Amino acid sequence: MLLPLKLFLPALLTIFAPILLAAEAIAAAADQCLALAQNSKSLVQRASWKVAQLKPSEVRLTYIGHSTFLIESPGGVKIATDYNDYVRPSVKPDIATMNRAHDTHYSHFPDPAIPHILRGWSDSGEPAVHDLTVGDVRIRNVPTNIRTWDGGTRPYGNSIFVFEIAGLCIAHLGHLHHTLTTQQLVQIGQMDVVLVPVDGSYTLDLDGMLEVLQALKAPLVIPMHYFSQYTLNRFLTRIEDSFDIVRNEVPTVVVSRATLPAKPQVLVLPGG
Repeated sequence: MLLPLKLFLPALLTIFAPILLAAEAIAAAADQCLALAQNSKSLVQRASWKVAQLKPSEVRLTYIGHSTFLIESPGGVKIATDYNDYVRPSVKPDIATMNRAHDTHYSHFPDPAIPHILRGWSDSGEPAVHDLTVGDVRIRNVPTNIRTWDGGTRPYGNSIFVFEIAGLCIAHLGHLHHTLTTQQLVQIGQMDVVLVPVDGSYTLDLDGMLEVLQALKAPLVIPMHYFSQYTLNRFLTRIEDSFDIVRNEVPTVVVSRATLPAKPQVLVLPGG
């Protein structure tokens, strides 16, 4: 004897509700990086060391050091930025992005078990092109140029990687050496979170980097590539008139669109 379908509906809804919520988040994020970000009045939620399961609207960022972050999606996808042989996360990422300015930003021998290894340059000298979806994460890149040791220019030697996750648009600027053109800004789109190198010498100078951040208009900026507290504080002093400064006690933060700061904020995660 067949039982009425309505008897099974509560159980089915319980099982499939998280999947539906995640699908809605992915669909909403598909084009939103190229649109204006919605304003939010709440503060960034700071994570503790305890790793909790993410809600469908949340992304976890952990600063590993130098230019490497571990980015985790609600669907469990793990990304390591500027993956190299010196500073790595303790877990194997599903995606590793790399840039070529120095060997602290790439690896000649990345872990072969990593399913997706994305180089921000091509050996042919042509722009690297990446646009792929892995689970609930879309990754794309915008190529930029880098300086050479003799003062020249290597076209397309760096990539700004953009991650679209859980309705958030996150940009990792890599080893950025110049301000951005109008075309590059359009390709990048409206960002919610920007991971920015702030050393002011090996990468872009501080005035140039502030110009980039003002053009990107992201509500949340997280510094990287600062080597020392002196270098970090020099950047913070330069930018404090335009951004609120918040220092986190741990290197991990959980972010969602609902928790983006109302006023542009620099969030310092311990590392270097």
